Amino acid sequence: MINAAGTMTVFGASAAVPEAVRAASEILPLFVEIDDLQRHASRAIAGATGAEAGYVTASSSAAVTLSIAAAMTGRDLDRIARLPDASGMKSGVAIQRGHLIDYGAPIEQAIRLAGAHVVPVGETKRAVPQQLEAALDDTIAAALYVVSHHVEQSGQIPLDDFVRICAQRNVPVIVDAASEYDLRGFVAAGADIAIYSAHKFLGGLTAGIVAGRKDFVRAAYLQNGGIGRGMKVGKEGIVGAITALDAWAKRDHAAHRRHEEARIELWMRELGGIPGLRMELSPDPTKNPVTRLRLHIDPANAAITAWDLADALADGERPIMVRDDDVAHGYFELDPCNLSDSEAEEVAAGIIREVRSAKAALHPASSFAEWSAKRLAARLTWPDRN
Repeated sequence: MINAAGTMTVFGASAAVPEAVRAASEILPLFVEIDDLQRHASRAIAGATGAEAGYVTASSSAAVTLSIAAAMTGRDLDRIARLPDASGMKSGVAIQRGHLIDYGAPIEQAIRLAGAHVVPVGETKRAVPQQLEAALDDTIAAALYVVSHHVEQSGQIPLDDFVRICAQRNVPVIVDAASEYDLRGFVAAGADIAIYSAHKFLGGLTAGIVAGRKDFVRAAYLQNGGIGRGMKVGKEGIVGAITALDAWAKRDHAAHRRHEEARIELWMRELGGIPGLRMELSPDPTKNPVTRLRLHIDPANAAITAWDLADALADGERPIMVRDDDVAHGYFELDPCNLSDSEAEEVAAGIIREVRSAKAALHPASSFAEWSAKRLAARLTWPDRN
C-alpha cells in the first residue's frame, strides 16, 4: 500500500530505517542477556533524551501501563507480583478529560490494565490549574499528560503548569509522547517519565521507549517480573530502538523536510483547479515539523464524499491510505513523511482518477452513518472481507 496517512500503527507505523533492519537481522540468530542489552539501551536512551535512564518495552501503550504500575509499586516486589490487584496502594491517575482519547484503544484502558483508576480533571474543552490541584489528593499515584493530535488542542493545562502543580504535591508526571519528534523537551520540562514510539518517526522496530528518572525507570523495568511479562520486547526490538536512536541523531532532518515540502507542492499543483476539491496546509497540531495537505471535498461538485473518496483510494489495485480521522467534517489529509516522490505522484493521480470516475458514474453518495457502519462491520467480521 501507499501510506499517505502518516505514522499510524494500523498501517505498520513507518518503514524501518536500514540501520535498524541490519541490526535486527544481525542479532536475531544470537543469544543475549536481556538485562544487559537493556543496560545498553538505557545509556542510548539517556544520551538521546537527556534522561537519567531508560528501557525498551513492547509499545508506547505498554509503556503507559508499566509506568503507571511503577508509580503504584515502586521497587516493592510483592506489590509488583500482586498487580493488577491494587489493594492498599495509591491507584488514582489524574488526567485531563481532553486527554482521554482513543488511539486505537481507549487510553483509560491502558491505565486500568495496571490496576489503577482514572481521575478526570476538568471538562473536555477546558481544564484549569485549580481543578488539577483539587484532584491531587492522597489517593493519586501519578498524573498522565498526553501529547497527540487526538487530544483536545485548546483549553488544556500547559505541560509546564501541569508539571509544576504535580511536583508541589509530589505526584510523578508521565508524558505519553508516542508520536513526537522532540526527544529532549519533555524530560527537560520536568516530566518524570517520557514515552516514545520506537517505530513511528524514529523508524525502529515495533517497541516503546521509556525515558526518565532512574528510580522511576527502574521500578517500571521491574514490572517485567509482573504484568509486564505479557508486554515484553524481543532482542530485535531493543537493538532496533538503540540503532534507530543513533540513526535519528545522524539524520539530515532539514533534507527530509525539503523532500516533504516538495511532495506537498506537487499535490497542490496537480490537484489545483479540480472542481469540488479545496486545499489548505495543515501544520501538525503538536508542533512536530510536519505539514500535511488538507483536502476538502464538496460532494455537490466532486460527486463524491470525503469518506467515499478515502474508501475508493483504499480499494484500488494498489491501496492508497489517507489520514481520515476527520472525514465526518468533509476532509481528509495527505501526509508526505512516509512517501517516495513517485508515490506522491501516484497519490495525486489516484485522487484525480477517483473523482473523475465518481462524476462519470453518478452513484449516490453514502451517508457518514452508512460509512461508519460499513467500517465497523468490516472490523467485527475479520478475517472475512465484506
